Amino acid sequence: MLKDLKYLKVNLPEDILKLKCSGNFEGAQKLIGLRLKKQIPLAMRKRLELEKEILKTIKGEYPYTFEQALKKMQDNIKGFTEEELIQLQEDSQADWILVDGQVHFNDSFYGSLILTRKDLKERLINKEEDDNKRGRFLDENIKETKAGGGASYFIHMKTTLKLKEDSARNGEKIRVYMPLPINCQQTNIKVIKTTPEANYIADENYPSRTAYFETVLEKDQEFSVEYSYESNLKYNEPDPARVSKEQPKFDTEEFEPHIMFTPYIRELAEEIIGDETNPLIKARKIYDYITQNVKYSYMRAYSTIINIPEYAALNLKGDCGVQALLFITLCRYAGIPAKWQSGLAVTPYHVGPHDWAQFYIVPYGWMFADPSFGGSAFRSGNTEKWNFYFGNLDPFRMIANSEFQHEFDPPKKYWRHDPYDNQVGECEYEDKEIRREEFKVSYELVEMKKL
Repeated sequence: MLKDLKYLKVNLPEDILKLKCSGNFEGAQKLIGLRLKKQIPLAMRKRLELEKEILKTIKGEYPYTFEQALKKMQDNIKGFTEEELIQLQEDSQADWILVDGQVHFNDSFYGSLILTRKDLKERLINKEEDDNKRGRFLDENIKETKAGGGASYFIHMKTTLKLKEDSARNGEKIRVYMPLPINCQQTNIKVIKTTPEANYIADENYPSRTAYFETVLEKDQEFSVEYSYESNLKYNEPDPARVSKEQPKFDTEEFEPHIMFTPYIRELAEEIIGDETNPLIKARKIYDYITQNVKYSYMRAYSTIINIPEYAALNLKGDCGVQALLFITLCRYAGIPAKWQSGLAVTPYHVGPHDWAQFYIVPYGWMFADPSFGGSAFRSGNTEKWNFYFGNLDPFRMIANSEFQHEFDPPKKYWRHDPYDNQVGECEYEDKEIRREEFKVSYELVEMKKL
């Protein structure tokens, strides 16, 4: 199924696109069904089949009407006005689409605004304690890593997946895929326990590693994986004067449908890089542009975005993965090898999905770039942290994916909620996929210690 994603580069027919843009998703599905009954080129057939899946997902990503969104803001923010919401909408700070011709806001619009707008956060009616323990924890680690030339930690994690009650079809066969750590800057990986016992565990070098369960679903059943690993990172402080202008050609190609050198990506890259020829400085210019100009924003499902890096470049917003993909794409266009890493960010104060990038510079080899952490640091005036996340990474990660858009082992039969990445897990019945909103996932940091 993943091989067909390249057909997202094919434009939709005008009549279907009109209905989609106006939020008439049922009408768009109807026209797609009629078109698929005709004799049409393979590329168009594949594109329309993909669009059917996108339309199934996208409406559920935007549950708030304008009135409901306004009420949520007014219930939580002192003196919030309708004019403010209109301005946030017009400034593309509150993500919205049309649903049946009416404005609907993204499920995470409120969270994005509170996270990125200090002025709104200061007006919260019920302010939560904001001592930023995670931020201080990472700041301290950066100082220790620089002083010691690196960092090593032992991490013991447990992840649990459970279907929601109204989605559980007890007594039916179910297949579940749960992420596991891969062999990279992580070593001494141990799968301690799986519950129930996994049918198959992918090799630790597999680019999108999972534990695979196939069983008959029982009432209130939970699926869990418990594992440990050592996270080892050295500190990089690369010198442009040592960098060779001749760089390897691997991981510099396009990868449809997202890592593509579209006309706008080409123009943007040329403008960012200018006449610079040093690969390290080129990469830094790209990092600086993204961290200074692309605002962090929670995103709708990646499966509903036609070209993720171009989305970031055009809209100047996106979450960690969107920013990482823009960095990778611009680097590849500039002839700098770049690739994906993702999994979890793991600290004693928070565990959650996260994505970042790697880039290759002779003579230093693979280094890291985390534009979303770097951008947050830049906006807060933390120059040390901003500089650190170009070339370096903190050790508090669980890497489950070393490639973007990679198939599972064994392959999944039905459409994946996220066909590009896997941080929370995927599952399916014998006759259909199970969508992300139908199950919940929890993470537990069992133990973390410095080595």
